[in-house]
Amino acid sequence: MTLRVYDTRSRSKRVFTPLEEGKIGIYACGITPYSPSHIGHARQAIAFDIIVRWLRKSGYDVNYISNFTDIDDKIISVSQKEGVDFLVVANRNIEDYFTVMDKLNVIRANSYPRVTETIPEIIEMIEELIRKNHAYVSADGVYFEIDTAPEKYGQLTGQTLEMVRKGAGGRVGKSGTGKRDHRDFALWKAAKEGEPSWDSPWGAGRPGWHIECSAMSLKHLGERFDIHGGGSDLLFPHHEAEIFQSECCLGHDPVVQYWLHNGMINVDGEKMSKSDGNFWTVRDALVSIDPLALRYALINAPYRQPVDFNAVMIEDSTTHYRRLISSYSEALHISHGEHSGYHDIESLAHSSERVTNGMNDDFNTRTALVEIQTVVKELSSLLQSKARESKVIGGYVSWLEEFAGEVLGILPPRKEALEFYGRKLSRRSEIEPEVSKLLEMRENARASKDWSESDRIRDELNEMGVTVEDSPEGTKWRII
Repeated sequence: MTLRVYDTRSRSKRVFTPLEEGKIGIYACGITPYSPSHIGHARQAIAFDIIVRWLRKSGYDVNYISNFTDIDDKIISVSQKEGVDFLVVANRNIEDYFTVMDKLNVIRANSYPRVTETIPEIIEMIEELIRKNHAYVSADGVYFEIDTAPEKYGQLTGQTLEMVRKGAGGRVGKSGTGKRDHRDFALWKAAKEGEPSWDSPWGAGRPGWHIECSAMSLKHLGERFDIHGGGSDLLFPHHEAEIFQSECCLGHDPVVQYWLHNGMINVDGEKMSKSDGNFWTVRDALVSIDPLALRYALINAPYRQPVDFNAVMIEDSTTHYRRLISSYSEALHISHGEHSGYHDIESLAHSSERVTNGMNDDFNTRTALVEIQTVVKELSSLLQSKARESKVIGGYVSWLEEFAGEVLGILPPRKEALEFYGRKLSRRSEIEPEVSKLLEMRENARASKDWSESDRIRDELNEMGVTVEDSPEGTKWRII
């Protein structure tokens, strides 16, 4: 199946065709590091990590760029409250970002440009927009004039200028700033006392929010590139403003061939918010959730869909992840880590095809995870079979390492997996007497048709991390 991606601008799935054969340029808007990274940042980073992984597996040479907005009103506010330089705030939160994303197995981008390192390119771009009459200088900075390119309004959201005008009432042209129109947006903000600033042809100041990503993406990927993405909260105004800036500056469109946006995180059905007390940093989450179990949870829905972060979702993902790592680690131990081809195993060949088709359908990780769960179930049965063969088990190891590991990033390194297996064996020896006693009690309850007692004992075993499987050969139990 040919790769198809959902392009926000055309509001449709399109066959993916790169500008240059075999090569892809991707720019994903990164974080504003005024506080530690939260699970919404993790969703975005993992979503584009998966996209990059799949494109590279598909044979493309991918140049992946993700930025840091290291100067911003919120960063300045925190720095002033703490009495430290703004870069102290930005740098510590960038360090936090890398620490938690490494734990979540997010592969590093090729480059992480910063706004403060791109000031000359930003100034040059603003100068060009002024020269082409798309921007104007005012007392409080420089603004982009929306009315100079009305046809570009609403490219991502579907809004039109007429829709906005009808809803604007008396606000148009009465913004209370140096704007000519309330829809115009800042390219350069005049310096305020006590705030960081840089020299420019329009006086000391700093960049507006939107211009920075246009300048950084063009600097690193050129005047035309394949994919621009970020969270769906950036559709308006950030990404719409980028379309205005980049296309008006360069004089051609499109600059970006495909716009991709990931869904947001809700917590227990509500928008995540510090004021509502339902805000999770990644570090908060990792106190009680294994990093790869959290990654599993965040890819358990296609990247464009919102994710509801709740106790049931966490428990379900943790259970599936444990089954995966349990079966994989045991299979790795039995196969002695030897790679075996899986293409001759019919069920795995079919599973490969289904994962490939799912990922080629706009990177559908949900389809891929369902198939991985199927393969894990097959492997679990094989591990308990008396007829198990090391070569066949090695085939399952290879399959999981390719698709669960290389593609989805939810497998730990082999060393960690084998250590997990060692702990599992130790745990099995430790609880075996108690489990045997409970299984005997369960067998007696089943014999007397006391199903409620049988279920109670099974629940007790499950709380111990033990799964029970009844088969014609007898009852078997496993630690997950």
